[in-house]
Amino acid sequence: MADTAQPEVAARSGGSGRPSVLTSYDPRTGEIVGNYPIAGPGELERTVAEARAAESWWSTAGFGPRKRLLLEWKRVITRRAGQLVEILREETGKPEADAAIEVMLAVENLDWAARNAGRVLGRRTLASNWLTRNQHASVGYLSLGVVGVLGPWQNPVFTPMGSIAYAMAAGNAVVFKPHELTSGTGLWLASTWREVAPGKPVLSAVSGDDSTAAALCRAGVDKIAYAGPEAPGREVISLCAQTMTPVVVENSGKGAMIVHVDAKIDDAAEAAVFGAMANAGQNATGVQRAYVAASIYDQFLDLVVDRARALRPGAARRSSYGPMILESQTEVVRKQVRDALARGGRAVVGGLDSIREPYVEPIVLADVPEESIAITEEGIGPVLIVNKVRDLDDAVTRINDAGRGIAVSVFTRDIAEVEIYAERLRAGVVTVNTATTYASIPALPFGGVGEYGQGHSHGDLGLREFSRTLSIARNRYGEALGLSGFYRNARRLRFARTVFRFRHG
Repeated sequence: MADTAQPEVAARSGGSGRPSVLTSYDPRTGEIVGNYPIAGPGELERTVAEARAAESWWSTAGFGPRKRLLLEWKRVITRRAGQLVEILREETGKPEADAAIEVMLAVENLDWAARNAGRVLGRRTLASNWLTRNQHASVGYLSLGVVGVLGPWQNPVFTPMGSIAYAMAAGNAVVFKPHELTSGTGLWLASTWREVAPGKPVLSAVSGDDSTAAALCRAGVDKIAYAGPEAPGREVISLCAQTMTPVVVENSGKGAMIVHVDAKIDDAAEAAVFGAMANAGQNATGVQRAYVAASIYDQFLDLVVDRARALRPGAARRSSYGPMILESQTEVVRKQVRDALARGGRAVVGGLDSIREPYVEPIVLADVPEESIAITEEGIGPVLIVNKVRDLDDAVTRINDAGRGIAVSVFTRDIAEVEIYAERLRAGVVTVNTATTYASIPALPFGGVGEYGQGHSHGDLGLREFSRTLSIARNRYGEALGLSGFYRNARRLRFARTVFRFRHG
């Protein structure tokens, strides 16, 4: 099957010679999933204009009506979740359980954003001080306008919903461009919204290739949310810089794990293997490498080996995981594994012969030098690196030097100590005695550090990411001390200086 499978997406050309249609294929079998138009700049401009008209209604509707409609949309998605799961399986090859969990997590985020937008973004009163007690100050958050969302191929429902739901709850309209491999998933989401609000394209989806994504970046939207690999992310940032369009970036490389000497080794091994292998290692919240204390290294590695060898990728509903969704990513895995082995790393489970397209069987590498591209580049694939460290300080240094500032999991029983070390890690999220489950907490904001994350998804910060701040100060009565003018009262000024020295001197 791997030898006969076709590329995931092929473009068919119209009469002008420019591709006009995408043909999408099931990555497991090569069977055609669907044909989708490639939206051009003109269509993007029209879609954005329609979204902007809808946003003028949506943003003024208020938190209550927006919450009601978003929760109704949630119910539509939930009632028809089986349809979405099947589309998701066809486009990504995921096992049924994985696809169902992804849909559930996406719905949980939609529910949280709808229910909490008023609390987070509603206008609230701020305290004044003794100099400005005559002023009433407040702050609130308004919509930006139209937000463009560029979705990834790894988790094409859950990941973009972290932008779509929060942007809509904040009062914005959204133009969603799903990845070309998962166009059907994005179009399905937009179609269910139309059932809830006919004629109000607060959410619209456009299918297309890289040219469509570029056109959306140039279409005059008020913000772009991108999730995906590092290189295309840089292109998005560069395009948006030309029009000064702000960008939220979530790059797709995985994080790291630290296993301290006092860890529950069974739990850590299970979390490491799941974090590295789930979704064929294509989860941005996953684990690329584990740094393990020397005294428990061999025991931990034995447990990891046993668990990894029990996994079976495939097309069956109960397979451990599915295929590599992006065909070209298989070669990236091959290149990284080859480099790790060439530099002295050991393959303790699988190796280069584990790569049988479109599947990659579990690969566990040990003692991989830190300069290997298997560590320094984005890790996307069912590969786990297990390296030995002296102590927590050594682990923190290695993680920070690698620079993949996404998430770090620490397994230890010493909670007080780990919180001290957490602040030294250059990571957006630190979890303790758990690995990937933080992504299922809608209230928990997460984002990377530096190049690996600009902005946040989820939680209060996720809502404010798609809002603009409006501060208002109004005068309740005359000047308290009469100091805001050229004709200041000398006695009141002396009094103010005395109070100032008393308070701050």
